[in-house]
Amino acid sequence: MTPEEFRRRGREVVDWIASYMERVESLPVLSRAAPGDILHRLPAGPPDRGEPFESVLRDLDDIVLPGITHWQSPSFFAYFPANASGPAILGDLLCAGLGVQGMLWSTSPACTELEMRVLDWLVGMLGLPEAFLSTGQGGGVIQDTASSAALCALLAARERATNFASNARGCDGRLTAYASTQAHSSIEKGVRVAGLGTERLRLVEVDEEYAMRPERLAEAIDKDRAAGLVPCFAAATVGTTSSNAMDPLRALGEVCRARGVWFHVDGAMSGTAALCPEFRTFQDGLDLADSYCFNPHKWMFTNFDCDCFYVADRAALIRTLSILPEYLRNKATESGAVVDYRDWHVPLGRRFRALKLWLVIRHYGVEGLRHHVRRHVALAGEFAGWVRASAEFELAAPVPLNLVCFRHREGDDATRRTLDRANATGRMFLTHTKLGGRLTLRMSIAGTTTEERHVRAAWDTLREAAKP
Repeated sequence: MTPEEFRRRGREVVDWIASYMERVESLPVLSRAAPGDILHRLPAGPPDRGEPFESVLRDLDDIVLPGITHWQSPSFFAYFPANASGPAILGDLLCAGLGVQGMLWSTSPACTELEMRVLDWLVGMLGLPEAFLSTGQGGGVIQDTASSAALCALLAARERATNFASNARGCDGRLTAYASTQAHSSIEKGVRVAGLGTERLRLVEVDEEYAMRPERLAEAIDKDRAAGLVPCFAAATVGTTSSNAMDPLRALGEVCRARGVWFHVDGAMSGTAALCPEFRTFQDGLDLADSYCFNPHKWMFTNFDCDCFYVADRAALIRTLSILPEYLRNKATESGAVVDYRDWHVPLGRRFRALKLWLVIRHYGVEGLRHHVRRHVALAGEFAGWVRASAEFELAAPVPLNLVCFRHREGDDATRRTLDRANATGRMFLTHTKLGGRLTLRMSIAGTTTEERHVRAAWDTLREAAKP
């Protein structure tokens, strides 16, 4: 493809995306495809000769689009937001166009230094501890997801607890990790991948608002240590997946600090709310964290994948993950004057993900981002008010930010019926969880283009679906 043809086809693709943005609201939010529908429409083998680009765009409309669940629909209220935006998409296009492999500072200095600067910007933007700044002993890096961030924190915690011996000899079965019963499943997966084993993960009891109980964490750590085990890692959450519960960071951090346990905090979705000073109360105690992450690809208008992972002391992380074969040696690395992000995560290779985050921040500005976060929180508060006043539904958990958990007053069968009927309309999409053993609906409000009329329409649909 010549530059001129790329220019022409690129305009067509951008036009297609822009048209998609314009019409996504009219499409069924949840894909209507049945298992195998898309597969059966695709040829069993690839073409022997190149096909016209027009054919590709036509198949995009005819074959691919019917199999898309529209995460960018303003009526997508399921799981968590994945709110893309124009500047983020353009940033990803620039990333692809430059084709940078940023494993070392020397392989593209701008890839590393722009990322360092943007991650430092976010420390100030979110009111994070200064220990996370790259100008000190800590720093931040862009991972793909919070799952990878948790794994890296686990690995560093494992090595610190064994004086970096487990990298050489493997785990001896004595290391233990801790998280609440409401923690994301990525913690359990990380414990498996890091070699600790699921049997060494302790799920700590929560309170009536689904937040981890510090005294129970202390008891679990002390019991394991008395049994000859080695507690090494504890994960807290600001905004749990099921209910947006806020773990008490300061009390949990003090438990970990007193016992020499690595304290990791996951702020995957709710961390973005800290753009607004009035929503930062849940960060109290973050200064006690050894590591922290949040996902701009959830609620900060930066398309997937983009997780910001911070450590208070980068030395432990780098020592855990650094391997330097001869073919990667270079003068800049050996000078000690640069950051090589290959040592901050599991993969060697890395894309120039900072570009899309940089474009988003520069396009919206801090105040623009705050405006949208406040708008979503206000909409969630309004929706929660409708639930409280209704005869059909009741709230199932507090509503600190943009997630509303509610259920039908008549029980699980009525709640399930409501969910299935509402999603079947194609006018909205939301998902469920279980809280206190009861089926619960989750209304996650954070779409880039979601407005009050979309939330009101979803409420009308839910009330209609709740009828016997």
